[in-house]
Amino acid sequence: MFLYRPEKLFVTEESWEDASARAMVDRLPGVPVQTIPAAESVLAGLAQAPDPIAQGKRVLVLARHRGSFLNPCPGAGAEMCCNYHVVNYAANCPMDCSYCVLQSFLDNPALVVFSNIDDLLREVVGRLSASPNRLFRIGAGDFSDPLALDHITCYSRSLVPLFAGRPNGVLELKTKSAAVSNLEGLHHGGRTVVSWSVNSRRVIHAEETGTADLHERIVAARRCQEWGYRIGFHFDPLVCYPGWQADYKSAVEEIFRKVDPAKVQWISLGSLRFTARLRDVMRRRFPRSRISYGEFVPGHHGKWRYFRPIRREMYASMISWIRRCAPEVFIYLCMEHREVWRESMLRVPRDAGELSDLMDSLASGCPPDSPRQ
Repeated sequence: MFLYRPEKLFVTEESWEDASARAMVDRLPGVPVQTIPAAESVLAGLAQAPDPIAQGKRVLVLARHRGSFLNPCPGAGAEMCCNYHVVNYAANCPMDCSYCVLQSFLDNPALVVFSNIDDLLREVVGRLSASPNRLFRIGAGDFSDPLALDHITCYSRSLVPLFAGRPNGVLELKTKSAAVSNLEGLHHGGRTVVSWSVNSRRVIHAEETGTADLHERIVAARRCQEWGYRIGFHFDPLVCYPGWQADYKSAVEEIFRKVDPAKVQWISLGSLRFTARLRDVMRRRFPRSRISYGEFVPGHHGKWRYFRPIRREMYASMISWIRRCAPEVFIYLCMEHREVWRESMLRVPRDAGELSDLMDSLASGCPPDSPRQ
């Protein structure tokens, strides 16, 4: 299993005051360390590299975050949004997926971990305490992979126990890593869902550089089940290519041969989508990848995506394969129009509010009033 190790470590002057930063330095013996005034100080050096994004993944910057840590999911406002929130304690990812939106989204290509974790914890506690009657489903790692760096940050050891004592909060750790050792033995109180972004073996090998392979992700999921965690899977992005049917069917069957379907919290499905800017970055950085070529149409939020009949076929096929293995698991679509829900699924939530209520019921451990999708 691959564990990220940077070639160089940059620490901002103020981050040296944070115990978490000093601990991360200690966990990386032998890595050269340089003190810098701010995270932006590394930009000039990275900009001179032939591939600044790839070069940025080779260095780790420890800096304080000045903005809000907890925010609505970027999908909020979509026609069928599940009212998710995200908490970010890093920016950029050590993995290098060809379709990753971060390539065209973040201004600084460096891999940055925020050292003021105590501020993050206080913000989460404050937000949950201020609305005790509202359930918050909070995902970690929208701007990075939360477990790919956990052997360095150990932030899961603070976040998971925090949510264990919060009846109106559920944490989801969504990852493509198999590095789950820090989760063993933690008091999670059933309030943490560990989820894996999964794909066909062909897509993983061709498009998801530096990630755990499918077998490793499934084994890690099974370990988390054994430790009492609820788990989830996200087939996103589904990629259409000759032979996709057999490959994705095989991936579904392999997952459910090794994990208990009764302990799978939810499964989401989403199709490949990208902005014009991201498409250009993909083609420049991954010239051997063919996934951005073909016929796409402009869709929600200005992103290019497959024609609706293609998406409908992929979703309907995936749902049928999942249902054979896990008849009761909750399945939902991510960033899709209501019409696509209707065409792909037997039953559709009435609106975004009902979808949010269904997800909240599942996250809280109470059975939803409506049947599962």
